[in-house]
Amino acid sequence: MLRKTQILTWLVVLLLVLNAVTIGTIIYHQRQEKKAISDISIGGYAGTNPLNGRFFRQEMGFNTQQMDVFRELNQAFRPASMEITFLIDSLKEVMYNQLTQAKSDSLQLQQLSEEIGALHSQLKKETVLFYIRLKEICTPDQQKQLAEVFKPLFITEHLTDHGNYRNGPGWKRKQTD
Repeated sequence: MLRKTQILTWLVVLLLVLNAVTIGTIIYHQRQEKKAISDISIGGYAGTNPLNGRFFRQEMGFNTQQMDVFRELNQAFRPASMEITFLIDSLKEVMYNQLTQAKSDSLQLQQLSEEIGALHSQLKKETVLFYIRLKEICTPDQQKQLAEVFKPLFITEHLTDHGNYRNGPGWKRKQTD
């Protein structure tokens, strides 16, 4: 009888430990998932813009439904934009290597320029589509915030309102009559 009681006691202890480990694992994975959701970022822009899940949830006030749509849109946009960016960078490296050769192939350089331009165009189209889809789920106030966070992707600060570079080559001040 004593032996049976010891065995049952050890089984109860084992089950308690097993339950504790299971609960700990569940909590750990939930925290990791929340962290991963917070770290979702847009394309290759994460280092230069705060366009990640945490930003949209905390700063823009996205609710659960908006975050679900953001995650879905970002899961399509991010790999596409990263791939295009990688291809552009690879072609730019090929172009640089061609430029630094003793005799550069101008035909190949022209072809590389066109490929880079086409990829850049494709990247902007992807970004525009992503922006429009995000804008559709935003409130009017959130749309204003969205416009501001996407602004650096479309407007370079060193340009004037008319597209001229400030204090750069060819920059001229308006003459007043």
